[in-house]
Formats: sequence, structure tokens, C-alpha cells
Amino acid sequence: MNSNDLTQTHLGKCILAGQGKIKADLVLKNIGILDVITGKVTQTDIAIVGDRIVGTHESYAGETEIDCSGKLAVPGFIDTHLHIESSLVTPLEFDRCVLPHGVTTVLCDPHEIANVLGSEGIKYFLDCAEQTVMDVRVNLSSCVPATAFETAGARLEIEDLLPFRSHEKVVGLAEMMNYPGVLNLDPGIMAKLEAFQDGHIDGHAPLVRGSNLNGYMAAGIRTDHEATSAEEAREKLAKGMAILIREGSVSKDLEALAEILDENSSSFVALCTDDRNPLDIGEEGHLDSLVRRLIGHLKARNCPIHHAYRAASHSAARIFGLRDRGLIGPGWRADIAILDDLDTCNVTDVIAGGRLVTNDLFAARKQIEAVGLSSMKATPVTADAFACDPKPGQNQTPVIKVKPGLILTFRDEATLEIGENGLKPDLDNDVIKVAVVERHGINGNIGRSFVRGFGLKRGAIASSVGHDSHNITVVGASDADMATAVNRLIEMGGGFAVADGGKVTAELALPVAGLMSLEPFEVVEKDLIKLRAAAKDLGCVLPEPFLQVAFLALPVIPHLKMTDRGLFDVDKFDFV
Repeated sequence: MNSNDLTQTHLGKCILAGQGKIKADLVLKNIGILDVITGKVTQTDIAIVGDRIVGTHESYAGETEIDCSGKLAVPGFIDTHLHIESSLVTPLEFDRCVLPHGVTTVLCDPHEIANVLGSEGIKYFLDCAEQTVMDVRVNLSSCVPATAFETAGARLEIEDLLPFRSHEKVVGLAEMMNYPGVLNLDPGIMAKLEAFQDGHIDGHAPLVRGSNLNGYMAAGIRTDHEATSAEEAREKLAKGMAILIREGSVSKDLEALAEILDENSSSFVALCTDDRNPLDIGEEGHLDSLVRRLIGHLKARNCPIHHAYRAASHSAARIFGLRDRGLIGPGWRADIAILDDLDTCNVTDVIAGGRLVTNDLFAARKQIEAVGLSSMKATPVTADAFACDPKPGQNQTPVIKVKPGLILTFRDEATLEIGENGLKPDLDNDVIKVAVVERHGINGNIGRSFVRGFGLKRGAIASSVGHDSHNITVVGASDADMATAVNRLIEMGGGFAVADGGKVTAELALPVAGLMSLEPFEVVEKDLIKLRAAAKDLGCVLPEPFLQVAFLALPVIPHLKMTDRGLFDVDKFDFV
């Protein structure tokens, strides 16, 4: 190829445009660039060819020029761990919902849809990732099912994951939730760990400390988003584990972890949302909301605020091996969030892969046919299905205790009256019923117990989003309303429902695997507002009752014991 031919290649154009010898495709004129390494702001042009930045700190001409006087540019934000399904919309709709908040890359784990549909769900996400404007990367779900104590719709072994490993959108192995399996050398877990030793393995290690943490990390696991205290996070940082500060719709750890972010740690800290719904995104934002709040904490400690932006971009990219993004400079991917103020992180425009994000970009995407529209296989129930028989001669029973802002649940107990249909809820002491209805058509089981923390005085709330196996979870003060809510979910093919007095008072259909809506996120947001109001009318005191219901199927927090070094070790597991 001669020199004339080389000038027509993408790389040749980048080199020439960087020198100013030819026009760039796009130039952001007169914009301030935040250097997330030094914190310095420089007024300049940014020249872009295709999806690549080719010039900064010089003056450039472009085929398209945008005057950005008074604006500031920061690297596009990277959400390092999330489940798109928890946004309650499809990946393409999530793209349209979140990209305007400056989030140009996400690393998602399709764990939820995989627990319902198996490999079909992962393929659907990868097909969608090829069409999104933002760069959606996928970590392959490592724990399907998540626990042997539940009934999921699918099972994924290493043989099911390997066909996806070479896909250009796949980063590595998703959160290794089964840390007891790691520590006890479970053969299936070991096979997955062995297969990804030369790639990224994402962590999930709540309260794992001391020698158990060492053993877990020795498997090649380098990240964790489950730290819920600064002390826990600092131990993990000290051992070389990157901490992903999580702030979702239910799991809210930012306030507890904000103090770990400073000039010494920001290269080893990144941000994630894990589970965040459209209502919270509409009210608070996405990663931009986390950056805003971290800036407030940094300023209160007289720390430079660019460390929040570093954690949201450059550090995230380095931690996950995305070597082409996270800085604004020649040769780097043109993912840029344009702000009108650094302190408030107010995103006004976004450049994703070199393109100015507009509605036209979303409209031009190829649509991907939804999957899992027939995944709801539960049969209708009656009120009698929720009768809780006491143990002979006993009316004392275990109770699951929930706390706002935590997906961790706690073991409690209550002494309940016995009626004609077994143990009765105690509304005065905030003890209501909870049940899990198997919906994959495998065994038809119904698990029953009691829960404290919702505050319901009447009615019921039901959800087909039930982490991690996604059966139907329902809580209620009335068996009849519990049946009404569950049966409405079965009719809709999944979703959320509130029942009161034998009628459904609010609902949201989630027919895509019982997890996601086919509607635009604006419609989902409005329905969530109605659902939240209906739950509050029942007396619910939780700010996010539907996601809190969704996490009730998870096992109770493990019992812990203190070691002679003052660290926690897992003693035994206790499930309600």
C-alpha cells in the first residue's frame, strides 16, 4: 500500500488530522478539559476522527464544529458492575435512558435473565450490545443458579459459557457470588475459575475477611462491589482488591465508603450501580449522581474533586483492562461527558464513540426481538396457598428482617397467634407474611415465612423480579390479597403488582423474561410512581419496596465469628 492509499485509511486520517494537515470529523471548540490525573483544567479544542480523539491542546478545524465555550469535558463514565435487567427496561431502552447521563461504557452481568432463560438470555444481551450507542460490555454469569436452596429456570456450567468467551463484547467472568464454593473447591466453580485465569474475574464477597478473603482472592479475583463498611473496604484494598463503590436503588453503600476515596486510593476505586431503576435514574441520575455526591465528600475533606472523576472513568477502565478509554487525549476513545460545571457534574451533552448523542442515533439502531415472553409458567393460586402451619406446640417462628438501603437480610423471631389457617401476621409489630412461588414450571413449590420491616397494615405487594432465581415473591398482610397480586403477575407474564381489598390497585407488566418491560423508560417511570404510591397507601415504610421484595428470596446473612486476629470468618450459614 502506497502513501496515498494510507492517507485514506482510518489510522492514516487520524494521524494527519492530529497534525492539523486535514480536517477532523468533529471538533469541540474552546472547551475546558479536566485532566483526571493531575486535576488541571486546560482550555483547548478536541479533535475527533471516527471513534478516536486525535488532538487536544491545539487549535483544530473540523467537518463539524461545536462551540463549547463555557463547557468542560471529562472522560465518559464507566459503570463497572450492573444488571441491566434491574432497570426494568430492555438493553436498547437502557441505552437511551442512561447514556445522556454521561455513562458511555457499562460492564453488565446478565445474571438475572440467565437465571430465567440460560444461554438464550446471554445471547439476547450480546445481540443488543452490538446495537447500543453506548459500549455495553458483558461479563459472563458465573453463578446460575445462584444457590442450591432455590429453583431457577436454568443452569449454566462452564461448557455453556465457553462458546461466548471470544465474543468481542465479553470481558470475562461475572461476579463470583458463590464464595463458599470458591473456598471449598467446588468442582463446578473451580472449572469456571480455571477457564478464566488469563482474563478478568469479577468478585462478590460480602463480609469476607481475613484468611478467607486471601483464599478467595488467590483464585485470581480482583474486584469487589459488596463492601459495606470503610473498614472492610480498606482491608480489601490493602490486599490488592479494587473496590467498586456501589449506590443502587436498594444497595446504598456510598455514604459508608466515601471516606476511602482520596488521592492515594482513587486509582484503585471505581463506581457501580448494580441495580438501579428508571424512577431513581429520573429523580437522581445514574453515575453522575454518584460523582456529585462523592465530590461533596471530597470537598468536605479538602481533597481535590478530580479523584471522583478519575474513579468514574480512568480507574474503572484500568481495573477492567479497557485500555483505550478513560482519558481525553490523542489516541484515546472519544467517549466524553460535556458539563457546564465540575462541582455539580451537570451533564449537558455526550460524545459516545466519537458521535454526539442525539435521538437520531437511538432511532437508527437495529431492533432486537425480545425473548422470554412465555417464561411465566406458574399456575394460579388461592389464599390457602399461603397458610403457615406452626410447629407442634409452638407459635414462635423465625422472621426475616429487612432494613432500608440494604439487600442483606437479618434473622429475627416473633411469637405469633395461631388462627384457623395457621400462624397469623402481627401487624402491630410489623410482622407480615412472605412467600416465594416457583414460576419456572419445574416443581410448583411455594415457600412461606414472615418478614419484618415493610410496615404494611393491609394488602399485598408481589414481584416476579426475585433475586436471583426470579420466582414470584409476595409479601402481605392478607392471604387473599397475596393471591390476587400473584395471580395478576401470572396473567401479565411477570412484573409488579399491588393488591388491596381483593383488587389490583397498581401494576407494571414485565413480560421480557418476567424482568423487563417492552415500554419506553418514561412509561415505566410513571408506572413505578403509581406503584410506590399504592405501596405507601398500604402503610409501607420502605423507599424502594419492590426491589426490597425482589431481594427477599436471597439467603439470610451468614452467622459470623471473630477470629483471634479480630477479623470475621464465616461460621455457618442459616437460611429462613
